[in-house]
Amino acid sequence: MFPPDDSADAAFEPRVDPPETRAALFDILFRRSADGIAITTKPTRTGERALEQLNPSGCAILGVHFDQWYGKTPAQLFQKNQALMALFTRDEELTLEVRLHQKRLAVGTGLTLSDGRRMVILHDVTERRDLGSRREAISAAITHDLRNPLMSIAGYLDLALHAEDNSPDQREFMLRSQSAAQKLYEGLNSLTDLAWLEAGMPLKHEPVRLDDVVESTIKKVQVLAAQKTVTFAVAIQHPMPVVMGDSEQLQNALYNIIHNAVIYSFPETVVAIHAWSDDRQAHLTVADQGIGIAQDEIDAIFDRLFRSKDERVRAVSGAGLGLTIARRIAQRHGGTLWVNSTLNKGSTFTLSLPAVEA
Repeated sequence: MFPPDDSADAAFEPRVDPPETRAALFDILFRRSADGIAITTKPTRTGERALEQLNPSGCAILGVHFDQWYGKTPAQLFQKNQALMALFTRDEELTLEVRLHQKRLAVGTGLTLSDGRRMVILHDVTERRDLGSRREAISAAITHDLRNPLMSIAGYLDLALHAEDNSPDQREFMLRSQSAAQKLYEGLNSLTDLAWLEAGMPLKHEPVRLDDVVESTIKKVQVLAAQKTVTFAVAIQHPMPVVMGDSEQLQNALYNIIHNAVIYSFPETVVAIHAWSDDRQAHLTVADQGIGIAQDEIDAIFDRLFRSKDERVRAVSGAGLGLTIARRIAQRHGGTLWVNSTLNKGSTFTLSLPAVEA
């Protein structure tokens, strides 16, 4: 037996630097970081914060000079950029894609410090986005080249179905072919939607009432819900606040979420849709009673390349891009989309968007 070596334990004791040393280290990291770092003041009585510190990388990423930003509020600087406004003003930890000047793109993280100040970190991902854009251009070109011939095939099948001399077997074969062509066409549409979103397709910026979006979306999935013997329970706060965005794209996002909930619900269950708001955001949850998501897959379900290991999910036909598209649309509106789920019990998807009017 060897005696205990106290010096070995001492070697692993954490070193506590004096405050002035820690401040100097932070100053070096702050000034030399390749990521943009912004720190605001504490909130005033009205809840406003002003920019107090911004490192050189932050100035470059945001395209501002010292005399342009110091002491100004986020609303004065970034009023037209919903994602930046959300990062600087929400009192929660948040990560969003931020579209900047000169077609640059950053991933931003905002968090509230213990003293009430707000820190925003911006990581420039423009080069990575550009590589992805080239990939999406190829995807869009393939989609276009496939969609036109597919429309022709669907048209010929429709004409053939109306022929009077079709045998029952021939008619059954053509109906199945037509159904397969329709599913393939829908998959190509999903690929096109995602390619356009990721390429930075311009979105409308107009007042949108979420209660109207919910109502029109439910109508679109009523037939499928009836086939699955699934019903809806809807609870909407009145009045709901207005959000600024693209009504068609928001409806597309909500359709994908609700459609997904219906598809994976158990028969004779209820999909609950709840919309409400707080001081800053409009929230919408879609809760199903279905097969749910395994815990080790929750973080991956919004990935465009993800395929579940669950055979019940794999048995459902489709491109599997609906949730990816829904999250992209939420992010383009300065919002978020996330999920809580329990396997074999169901999933709850929550869409949150900046609210601009009560």
